[in-house]
Amino acid sequence: MDPIQRVATREVYRNNWMTVREDAIRRPDGSDGIYGVVDKPTFALVIPLDGDRLHLVEQFRYPVGARRWEFVQGTAPDLAEVPPAELARRELREETGLRAETIVELGRLEVAPGLTSQRGHVYLATGLTEGTPEREPEEQDMRTAWFSTAQVQKMIMTGEITDAQSIAAYTFLLMHEHRA
Repeated sequence: MDPIQRVATREVYRNNWMTVREDAIRRPDGSDGIYGVVDKPTFALVIPLDGDRLHLVEQFRYPVGARRWEFVQGTAPDLAEVPPAELARRELREETGLRAETIVELGRLEVAPGLTSQRGHVYLATGLTEGTPEREPEEQDMRTAWFSTAQVQKMIMTGEITDAQSIAAYTFLLMHEHRA
């Protein structure tokens, strides 16, 4: 049994990418409260790896008002649920034009479990071939580039990469390589 019970819920906002709801809750001691929850579909994050090179994307992230380097990642539009591996291949193709011979799941993430229900799957993409990106309108300012693993580590340490999902995914990659 959950320690917190949902008594009622109401949708506050909805668009093609997320919903925001407010839940009336009852705590284990019987006291009442509320939770604001952002519901988003499952995302896929892809680490394109070619030897010692990693492929990153850079785009303007409106909520933080800055351009950010990160790994390929995204969800399906219209709040759709797509099998994570299929979503990973699609996001890789859309954002970078790359196609992967092999996609291996490295781990799973929860973005911000105190705020959102969104979960994600991290994939390693290898056996890459170049192609033309198929970006969505929101991605029109996106840039892509290859970086050495040393460069990516430096970008994380200097704060040039601040995306929490990308940093967590890089940790999965290091653990995967350590096991090999």
